[in-house]
Amino acid sequence: MDITTLPWQLLLLCGLSLSLGWGIRGNFGHEYGAALPGALTAIALVLLSGREDWLRYVHYFALFGAIGWSFGGSMSYMQVVGYSHSSHSPTVLYGFANLFVIGFLWAALGGAGTALPAFIANAEHNTLTMFIVPICAVFIGWSLQAVVMDRMIATKRMQRHESPLYWYDSDWLAAIVAIVASIIVIIFRGSLDMGTALVLYMGVGWFAAFLLLVNVLKLRMTPPRGDNWAGCVGMVAAVFVYCWQYNLAGVAYVALMVGLAGGIAFAFGQLLKLLCIRTGLQTNWHSVMEQLQGLLFGIGIAVAFGSVLNRTPLLEIDPVLPPWMDMFTIFCVIIALTYLNYRKAVQTWVDTIQSLPEKMFGIPVVGWLRHSRGWIGWFELVYILLSIALIVILAVNLRDPIPFISENWIGRGQLLYLILLWWMVVFNFERALVNFSPHRLVTEGVIKLNAIICTVLVPISVHTVPKQTGSTVSFSDELLQVALWGLAVMITTTFAFWGIKHVLYGKRHAPGASLHIRFGEESNAPKEKPKAGEPHP
Repeated sequence: MDITTLPWQLLLLCGLSLSLGWGIRGNFGHEYGAALPGALTAIALVLLSGREDWLRYVHYFALFGAIGWSFGGSMSYMQVVGYSHSSHSPTVLYGFANLFVIGFLWAALGGAGTALPAFIANAEHNTLTMFIVPICAVFIGWSLQAVVMDRMIATKRMQRHESPLYWYDSDWLAAIVAIVASIIVIIFRGSLDMGTALVLYMGVGWFAAFLLLVNVLKLRMTPPRGDNWAGCVGMVAAVFVYCWQYNLAGVAYVALMVGLAGGIAFAFGQLLKLLCIRTGLQTNWHSVMEQLQGLLFGIGIAVAFGSVLNRTPLLEIDPVLPPWMDMFTIFCVIIALTYLNYRKAVQTWVDTIQSLPEKMFGIPVVGWLRHSRGWIGWFELVYILLSIALIVILAVNLRDPIPFISENWIGRGQLLYLILLWWMVVFNFERALVNFSPHRLVTEGVIKLNAIICTVLVPISVHTVPKQTGSTVSFSDELLQVALWGLAVMITTTFAFWGIKHVLYGKRHAPGASLHIRFGEESNAPKEKPKAGEPHP
């Protein structure tokens, strides 16, 4: 299969899945929000790939896709968006260049994470099991970090610069925790394997790039906003080193292809937003930008995977995997991922609805599993019951198949997709409902329309896509070519979008964002850390 023969159903389902997921991500934000479209799109990709051997691993694709796309959520980008509105021409050019960079980094990590199961769960040597324990260790480490930091240094979000651990508003502590977690697993296993190596490489890569780019070279993309972008540079570089060492050139190829599409998507989405603002019409153009970015992200990942569908190893159709791994993976996608996002929605209810108190009968409405918020609230109690229900259902199904859970993996994948899809859509609407206004129709209305289309596509399109099979192909010769093309595209689109902005607005500042000037005598970019007592910009 090549790009010219890609099924339109694959392009449409991946595009709409990431589009609606990206719009929902914008409402929840950060790493947890970005993981939602990553998981949903990975499931869509597997269902319409035509690869029957991938279906057995659909929930692993979802988990790895969620993790891969989550990393980019750590990067601050709203000020970069503001740069492209500027009346200062060099700032506009700088803004579009960095939009491409952020989009590339975000999508490259997402593409690598989504592609990983396709190359490590092969029939000759299934190494998928090596990754789950390190992932568990990192999750446990990050959970303990959040609890300990909340207990010891419970600063408010807008006063986070007052924390003694503040370092360029970055996630440096999380990187250290990941490194420590991987080292603990290495000690218990007695050796460095593929699973622990990936975690260790990415953690060390994050730190190396952050120290070099920000602390030594003093490169700050959007001061005083966070510089996690530098850490993401290090993680992308680490992924490429890892792929080289473990002969995973196919993963590197997908990462480059999806990263290239992501760079174009992120910059072009903002350009379209500027064009829409120029019409004078009033609506939530920022959401239009986000959903368009997601659509292009999804089409990009479909094209990238479409070019490798017949060039990835044949996966073992009936692998011997510990039952707890399947249950853990499904639990992470359905329970953990949704809880980490939707507790924000419940907090929005508490903050907005006057008749809803913070506590009912002495129990907080939502406790966030944090000391400062009350640990276990009513929302947590509901999720604990849901967790028990899911585990019981999955455990019983292992022993005695439950009729509504299909015995074939196509049906199971469809069920997983539809549950996650509508859980995302419903809770996103409930979060927005307390502050609903007509301009929300372009967000929640379009999201629901796309979700309905996806609901129709998933059951009727699986059997219409042509069947594909696996093979072992080298991608090494194509990597340099893709990288050079990507650099050329970045330069071309950056200057083209910069020029179009000036055609639309001349030397005027475009509405929709505060005036930002990054360089020169008129620069208003802060050069110092925010002061104590003042909110973080």
